[in-house]
Amino acid sequence: MKESLKFIDLFCGIGGFRIGFEKNGFECVFSADNNKNCQKVYSKNFKEEVHGDIKTINLDTLPKFDVLTAGFPCQPFSISGHKKGFEDTRGTLFFDICKIIENKKPKVVVLENVKHFINHDKKRTLKTVIKSLESLGYNVVFKLLNAINFGLPQNRERIFIIASKKGVFDFNLLKSKKSKKLKDFLDSDENFDYLKNKEFTLIEKRYVKEQDSGLIFVGYRNKNGFKKGIREGTKHLNRVHRQPNRIYSTNGYHPTLPSQESAGRFFIFDENKKKVRKLSVDECYRIMGFPKNFLKSEKPGERYKQIGNSVAVNVVEEIAKQIILQKLLDDKHVHKYDVLDKMIYQDHVA
Repeated sequence: MKESLKFIDLFCGIGGFRIGFEKNGFECVFSADNNKNCQKVYSKNFKEEVHGDIKTINLDTLPKFDVLTAGFPCQPFSISGHKKGFEDTRGTLFFDICKIIENKKPKVVVLENVKHFINHDKKRTLKTVIKSLESLGYNVVFKLLNAINFGLPQNRERIFIIASKKGVFDFNLLKSKKSKKLKDFLDSDENFDYLKNKEFTLIEKRYVKEQDSGLIFVGYRNKNGFKKGIREGTKHLNRVHRQPNRIYSTNGYHPTLPSQESAGRFFIFDENKKKVRKLSVDECYRIMGFPKNFLKSEKPGERYKQIGNSVAVNVVEEIAKQIILQKLLDDKHVHKYDVLDKMIYQDHVA
């Protein structure tokens, strides 16, 4: 019987990476996250204990694995610009990832972070991550991927950094699938948290248009702190109006679910009912690609925070599939960077 492909799930959160990789036949042999609330949810769903602090992982007892995944935190690196490799990352959690990579030498490493990671600390952070992985003997490429292009109705851009020992991951081979609109992912029952008419203002139709991102901004909550407005008929709308108070049409897509939002203030305008309501918790998990039977936190605030801090499952699922199809786990498979990979690299890092 052929041995299953194995991976470890670092900074695992509630398991978005795990779901995507397990759908492609991978076996998770180790998971770690320092957040106690995430640990509880992860353990409840996957029936195993989650290791805590990544700094306390015993490398001698860590099981053998093929792929390392990590949605690692964004930290500035104190670098002089003269050193090479992952020594530049000392004092950061990324250094601990590098120590595991150096010791265990997985065939593939998949890292995920927010869009702004590319320009973090004047691009020094990304440069150091790439230099560190290359110094450990990996071919490294990265790209911004949007959940919209993987069947999910959410404008969620995240950077994925993929390092491989043999061969180079080709992002161009990812199978894209343009998502249906938000309205196709919503529940139909009537037990929703609706706003009263006096609590919101809809923008005049002449000002409503679909953005390049697929979002359709149609209104905002009426907040006493925003009296002046930016044009006639928008006395409650301010140029710096906070995202949790903006209302989007269900005929478009939804903006990124943030990790800082614990009250679930994601408001949508139901074009059929002509009502404004909050996106439900179940709907939030659905537009992130989580399965219907996924067990959520018992704390309402944690449910929203955890899903906002997670990874879009559909994106990870396609990456895991391509890692296999591109034979990056095959010891005999070797090829060089192609022209497009170099262009992507130079365009974002230069």
